Amino acid sequence: MIRKIKGTMDIFPEEAALFQYIEGVMREEAQNFGFGEIRTPTFENTELFVRGVGDTTDVVQKEMYTFADRDENRSISLRPEGTASVVRALIENGKCSEAMPLKYYYIISCFRHEKPQAGRSREFFQFGTEMFGTDSPYADATTIALAHSVFRRLGLLPNVKLHINSIGCPACRPTYRQSLIDYYSAHKECICDTCKERLVKNPLRLIDCKNPDCAALAKEAPRTTDALCEGCSENFEKLKSALDAMGIEYVVDPAIVRGLDYYTGTVFEFIAEGIGAQSTVCGGGRYNGLVSSLGGPDLPGIGFGMGLTRVLLAMRALGLDKLAPKVPKLYIATLGEGASLVALSIVERLRKEGVYAECDIVGRSLKAQMKYANKLGAEYTLIVGDAEVEAGKAPLRNMQSGEQTEVELATFTFL
Repeated sequence: MIRKIKGTMDIFPEEAALFQYIEGVMREEAQNFGFGEIRTPTFENTELFVRGVGDTTDVVQKEMYTFADRDENRSISLRPEGTASVVRALIENGKCSEAMPLKYYYIISCFRHEKPQAGRSREFFQFGTEMFGTDSPYADATTIALAHSVFRRLGLLPNVKLHINSIGCPACRPTYRQSLIDYYSAHKECICDTCKERLVKNPLRLIDCKNPDCAALAKEAPRTTDALCEGCSENFEKLKSALDAMGIEYVVDPAIVRGLDYYTGTVFEFIAEGIGAQSTVCGGGRYNGLVSSLGGPDLPGIGFGMGLTRVLLAMRALGLDKLAPKVPKLYIATLGEGASLVALSIVERLRKEGVYAECDIVGRSLKAQMKYANKLGAEYTLIVGDAEVEAGKAPLRNMQSGEQTEVELATFTFL
């Protein structure tokens, strides 16, 4: 038997309905905030992610699915995240000269070669937003408010909590970077091998290491907010004031640094309780230098990515994953070939009118058909045999009340 690839998922109708519900809420809230949908390719030139995501990140170094293009001498990668592709599309299609801010959302599949566990798979689904053309902390607050609104609609508040931080800009980041190097160099014998590499390549990632010894050191490490320049400090205070004004609760968390190189200034995560180690259901922040680094103008940006599977796990932990199944308005039980043809014509007519209707296409006995109608939860049933076909009429039965009404088979409708 051929099995699915490790770290991928089969999603059947019951769970797919939950995904559709969650996605529907995400689309509605994004549109309410003025975001329009963008769709980008599933794979891109590898260089885009190396330059955009960062060649020192675990995503680029260890996790991307990369392969040689069959037709051309170039390297292709399945997208590990959504932002870099959106920025490439923005630049390539001349969108940077349009009226600001530009606001996009997407619901996509992404791919990373990580160790599978609850809430983490190698193909995963993500709702993301990107806003370009404004450096205002009020834009940061608006982006956070959109994610917050999704969680509110899904019933996940206050179980999902907002954590915010600022990691500074190119002016103040070097000072903080050096303070981290000095601190961790003094404790180099206590950190894991991965963090020893990070100490040289990407010191900021030392803060969010999950190794117990490294995590203990991180609690006493220098804080990003203590090294902010005047501009970054002022923006962070304005962000907090904006969130206060919008009634959005938050925790200032120095451990929030995010794992991708393009982040600057505001970073944030929404963290869910009770879903295991992979508790971050949404993460994002500002990336003011990303557009210019990929060949575009100096255009500020901010966005987030929200994992659909983790959102579903958070809903399941609260018992919010039960949706009422869609049930047929009508089930037609048939006896004989002629009755089957009449039933097919009726359900086709009803479906064109937007009514969910079913009839037997398996060849069950009448008793089995009625049992199946009950299993489906059909609101009404018709039993059609040769006599009903000849008369052109049949009894319509309300399955809840048991009440029966005779209807004309040729003109019967629920409208």
